[in-house]
Amino acid sequence: MRLLFIGDVVGRAGRRMLRDHLESLIEQHGIELTVVNGENAAGGWGLTPETADELFAAGADVITLGNHWADRKEILPYLERNPRVLRPLNWPGEPPGQGAVVAEGRSGCRVAVLCLMGRVFADSLLDDPFVAADRALTGLAGQAAAILVDVHGDATSEKQALAWYLDGRVSAVVGTHTHTPTADERVLPGGTAAITDVGMTGPRDSIIGFEPDGVIRRLRTQLHVRLEVARGPRVLCGVIVDVDRDTGKARAIERIRVEDPG
Repeated sequence: MRLLFIGDVVGRAGRRMLRDHLESLIEQHGIELTVVNGENAAGGWGLTPETADELFAAGADVITLGNHWADRKEILPYLERNPRVLRPLNWPGEPPGQGAVVAEGRSGCRVAVLCLMGRVFADSLLDDPFVAADRALTGLAGQAAAILVDVHGDATSEKQALAWYLDGRVSAVVGTHTHTPTADERVLPGGTAAITDVGMTGPRDSIIGFEPDGVIRRLRTQLHVRLEVARGPRVLCGVIVDVDRDTGKARAIERIRVEDPG
C-alpha cells in the first residue's frame, strides 16, 4: 500500500500544482491515500472553505494544518463539518475540529492520519506532542492498517525525536513547516518511515514561497513588511511511503519533486 504526502501548499501557485499534477501522480504510483498539508494554501496564510474544497477536488483525501490553522476565521465552522481537515492535535483548550482521523483509501483500506505541532521555537502553551500522540494512538488501536503522522514544527531535533519515539507504532512520521525539503528520508529500525521536512508545493523561485524582496526587507529592517506569494515557476514536493498492509510497517520512503514552468 502506498501513501502520498504533499508538503506545505503555498497560495494559488501551490493549488495549481495540485490541480495540474496530483491525479497523475496518484495514478502513476498506485496511491491508496493522499494527505496534503494546506497550512498556507489561502494566499500564503491559513485555509478557507473554498481553498479546502479546491484541494479535495484536486485529489487530497485528508488535509493537515499547522500554526496558521485558525488564521482564517471562516475555516472554523468548516472544521466542525469536515473531519478530514485536521488542526494540530496538541492545540490547548477545546478548539474546533479534530487532530486525527481514520480515512478510507481508494481500495477501502483504512488509514489513520494525525497532525501534531512542535513546541521548540513555537508557542510554549501547546500541549506536549509526545503525550498527545500516545493518547491518540491508544484511541486508534485496531482501527487502521496504517498510521501517518504530520509533525509541523521548526526544530529538526524535535521532529526527529518524535519519529524515533513513535518508531514501530506508526507507519510514517513526516515533517512540515520549514518549506525546505531535507534529504534524510529513511525507514527506522522499528519500521517507521521518517523525513524531517517534506518541503513545499508552490513558487520555486522564492523564499519559502514568498517574493524574496519582501522577506529580505523584513529581515534587514526588523519591521513588519507585507509578504506576497511569489510568481513564476512552480514546484511540488512530497514523499511516497510504501506500507505493508498486514503489519503497518513501512517498507520504503521516496522523495518526489515535480517542477512546472508556471
